[in-house]
Amino acid sequence: MDQFDFNNQRVLMRVDFNVPLDDKHNITDDTRIRKAVPTIQKIMEAGGAVILMSHLGRPQKKLKEDGTVNVEKFTLRHIVPHLSKVLDTDVQFASNCFGAEAKSKSFLLNPGQVLLLENTRFHKEESKGEEIFAAGLAQCGDIFINDAFGTAHRAHASTTVVASHFKPEQKGFGLLMKTELANADRVLNSPARPLTAILGGAKVSDKIKLLDRLTELCQNIIVGGGMAYTFAKAAGGTVGNSLCEDDYLELANEIVAKAKSNGVDLYLPTDTVIADDFSNSANTKIVPTGEIPDGWEGLDIGPETRERFAKVIKNSKTILWNGPQGVFEFDNFAHGTDAIANAVAAATDNGAYSLIGGGDSVAAINKAGLGDQVSFISTGGGAMLEYLEGKTLPGVKAITG
Repeated sequence: MDQFDFNNQRVLMRVDFNVPLDDKHNITDDTRIRKAVPTIQKIMEAGGAVILMSHLGRPQKKLKEDGTVNVEKFTLRHIVPHLSKVLDTDVQFASNCFGAEAKSKSFLLNPGQVLLLENTRFHKEESKGEEIFAAGLAQCGDIFINDAFGTAHRAHASTTVVASHFKPEQKGFGLLMKTELANADRVLNSPARPLTAILGGAKVSDKIKLLDRLTELCQNIIVGGGMAYTFAKAAGGTVGNSLCEDDYLELANEIVAKAKSNGVDLYLPTDTVIADDFSNSANTKIVPTGEIPDGWEGLDIGPETRERFAKVIKNSKTILWNGPQGVFEFDNFAHGTDAIANAVAAATDNGAYSLIGGGDSVAAINKAGLGDQVSFISTGGGAMLEYLEGKTLPGVKAITG
């Protein structure tokens, strides 16, 4: 950002304003908007005009019965009042991100003004990464800034292809993107040790590549949540009605073996809170993780496991957390995830560096009221996962070459 002279320049900026809205189109969590504000304000203060583009939801996958896009549900116009308030300026709006109106309004902007373009995913050409569509987007700016880390793993027109229409000296990362990459690189390339990764969530299949990579990086790997039952069954246990991916049993055992051969301590739940129904009011009991009877399912790690995991976390110097330890949306099954959140916060307070890797982990740490007591919370779930797996993100490569 410091390399650009934004004065009297139109700055086309890709942001991630894919924020949750309620039934009345009110924003229920504006984190992604607030994270983009420093970059927007820096451009405004430097005399640049800011043209913002983003997606909201998946309108092409949720068409109306007549096959047309549901504009009212997915329009970014709902964002304008809140964005204007946050930026303390009247944000203009273009009812299309592509074509005459968007181009005209971008050219008419004065220095310091802001224009928000309509949802890029109203056009099927966006996700297909079509050149002509990307070229049309590029006409709205003299400089391209990508500050949408949450979409950096998508090779879409507005995240990747558009960058090819700007010279190297005309494109760069925003402050958020730079910070996200720096924090991920800290875990990957220069962690204080011991490095502990905490993984959770429903499926082993979603995290296989990350697990494989972490067996080469970490001293400790903690696995909880639904994915732990695949490991339990692979070890010969019974898991009742718990989430389990039978196709990944062999792969789970391979991960265990690789961790052992690399000298990595892999921690799996030893006890589990099980329920006779998937509901907050279900009957519960605590059993060994590999001894879950039929008709019951594991919904949280047990008290013994919470203590074991917390001890490992508190003795760590670098912590990566991606995925809850149970069905934390139900208060009765949030105790395991809360225990992890408290342990991560305590370790951070004791000098450890902690990175919360997007997705449900962010919701979990915020639900526990500890979001301000960890080192960094990523805005990109899928992007952070892929970056940590060692993949080159298309949105990053489009800028760096």
